Amino acid sequence: MSLLEGLRFTRGDSPIHEIDPRVKFLFTMVIFVSAILFTQLLPLLFILLIQVPLVLIAKIQREWAQSLRGGLFLAVIILVTNLLSIYFFSGRTLTTENLEYALAITVRFLVLITSFSLFFLTTSPDKLSLALDKARIPFEFNFAFITAIRFVPVLADEAQSIIDAQRSRGLELDKGSFFMRIRKYIPILLPLIINSIRRSLELAEAMESRAFGATSDRTNLYELRMRGKDYAALVVVLLALASVLYVRYVFPPFGQLLPPGTLI
Repeated sequence: MSLLEGLRFTRGDSPIHEIDPRVKFLFTMVIFVSAILFTQLLPLLFILLIQVPLVLIAKIQREWAQSLRGGLFLAVIILVTNLLSIYFFSGRTLTTENLEYALAITVRFLVLITSFSLFFLTTSPDKLSLALDKARIPFEFNFAFITAIRFVPVLADEAQSIIDAQRSRGLELDKGSFFMRIRKYIPILLPLIINSIRRSLELAEAMESRAFGATSDRTNLYELRMRGKDYAALVVVLLALASVLYVRYVFPPFGQLLPPGTLI
């Protein structure tokens, strides 16, 4: 459940927290596009490392480390799956180049985890809702998205509480075969699903009691405005995007495709 810690907003007074959420979302999209464009290990490692100072500035090292630790299992699956696919589609041979490609895809996954963690950990749901409202997103979709973001960490905490309660009753999740371990998660999933349905019904009743959707003329307590440092950050992000596109399409070595059988 630690992977979901990357979706929990962490309050702080760092410069990263104060940047406009639209600029931070654009930065996240630039990182996402960069990770997709490059397929070599070196540029992907560079993209991962340039995010580390931002994590340190935002003072979210612990939460970021938790999200990486939670995604470690998926990263291992990505690495092993790519190695097996390359092995069977390349005449049952493995080279250092094949290993580099598999590692590159794994690092790409870590890059994406870091970028989205950096965004959600430093952006409050209230400001994100204002940004979506500025983007003319219908409020119904806006509300559903923000509610999901708020509830995902809550569900993660509740799942951990259920796991601790079941372990105190003698449930051993770490023993047995793979399929036995999956079956042991049924006593955890059932109460979690029931509590989620109960929480959604309570939310629906609360919304109905407050006349949700009765009027389309909505007002906000705060107004989202771009400031000087937001424009400066926007310029830096656009320059970063231009640099990525220049390196990707001007230098041929960075445009090489993956070998047959590689899973992206």
